[in-house]
Order: sequence, then structure tokens, then C-alpha cells
Amino acid sequence: MNSESGPEFLFSNVGAPFLIGAAVGFFAKKAMKLVLFFGGLAIVLLFFMESQGITAVDNEGLKDGASMVAAKMREFGNFLTQRLDNITGKGVSAAVGFVAGFKMG
Repeated sequence: MNSESGPEFLFSNVGAPFLIGAAVGFFAKKAMKLVLFFGGLAIVLLFFMESQGITAVDNEGLKDGASMVAAKMREFGNFLTQRLDNITGKGVSAAVGFVAGFKMG
């Protein structure tokens, strides 16, 4: 393996904005998975409790809640991308790092 390829080359030639973007992207994907996991668990428990006659689920309320969560996640994603754009002049390195980190997560 020559000295101009591989992980050694990558980590010695990436800048701080890329690494910051990668860390934020990795965190964002893990956080999204965690929110979806617990949200799904809550919905399944609601459906189970409804089938046992313990509670009643309002379908419109459930849809409204899911829409609200989706809107908040989009808002948070926009916040992160705007913040990463401020790290470098054009934000390209940080944005590429974010995509790489999100893909790794």
C-alpha cells in the first residue's frame, strides 16, 4: 500500500471543519435512530393498550404528533447545517464531513 492512500492519508489530510462535520453527522444519525426507536416503542405500547381495552388511540392526534416531531427534526437539521456553514467560508468541508459522519452512523 503506498503512502498516498488509506486511512493514514485521510486522517493526516482532513481539516478540522470536516472532522467537526463528521462528528455532528454521526451524532445526528444516532440521535435520530434513538428518537425513532423510543417513538416506535411508545406507539406500539399504545396500540397494545388499545387492543387490551386500557386506552383509546386518537388517530388524528397520533398523526398530528408525528407531524410535529417531523417538523422539529427538520428544524433541528436546518439549525445544524446552518451552524456548520459558519465553520468555514463556504461550509463545503463541514457539509461533506456531516454527510460522511451521517453515513457512518
